[in-house]
Amino acid sequence: MFNLFVDSLIILLVVVDPVAVAPLFAALTHGESAATKRRIAIRGTSIAGGILVVFALAGGMLLDALGIGMPAFQIAGGALLFLLAVDMVFARHSGLRSTTEREQREAETKKDISVFPLAIPLIAGPGALTSVLLMVGEQGDDPFVIGTVLAVILLVLLVTLVSLLASARIMAFMGETGANVVSRVLGVVLAALAVQFVLNGWLEGFMLMEDNASQMLTV
Repeated sequence: MFNLFVDSLIILLVVVDPVAVAPLFAALTHGESAATKRRIAIRGTSIAGGILVVFALAGGMLLDALGIGMPAFQIAGGALLFLLAVDMVFARHSGLRSTTEREQREAETKKDISVFPLAIPLIAGPGALTSVLLMVGEQGDDPFVIGTVLAVILLVLLVTLVSLLASARIMAFMGETGANVVSRVLGVVLAALAVQFVLNGWLEGFMLMEDNASQMLTV
């Protein structure tokens, strides 16, 4: 459980990247009062937390309903996370972990950005949702695994909330260049984790194929 907690915490922290969300939040809430910023930050992280918890609890059932096996999802999730890592390393904005230019313009016209784009896709984006499902994996019926994943989600959301509330100070200390440097370093780590997910998926897939083949020969 400790290894699961540490691995899941690292993955979700890298994917959500609270430090990188802070400057985006500061830009979107520019000119707002401190009380309004606090309300938006709390509401946005709460909504994102609800979405992530739902995926952690019901994601496995969704995959079963769609007839998707965990090896296939590991490969697809690993590929998605790898694309996310590429965006982080090259500081690109493709919509996987940040808003696109069109979404940015739409967000600037909104008075309340807590749902879009803060909760989705800045916090609970495709990468975060995929990571939660991969954390639960095939042990989604184990209450200890679910509890560990929920604890990780709560901790990451708390870090994200603190980062949002301190966004002005973070920007003053690190600047945009510093935030990009941190994001790129974390992107390299995420790329390695994504490749590992793909390798695990291939291995489990081949093992399932061998088991099915042996059962057919036995029959």
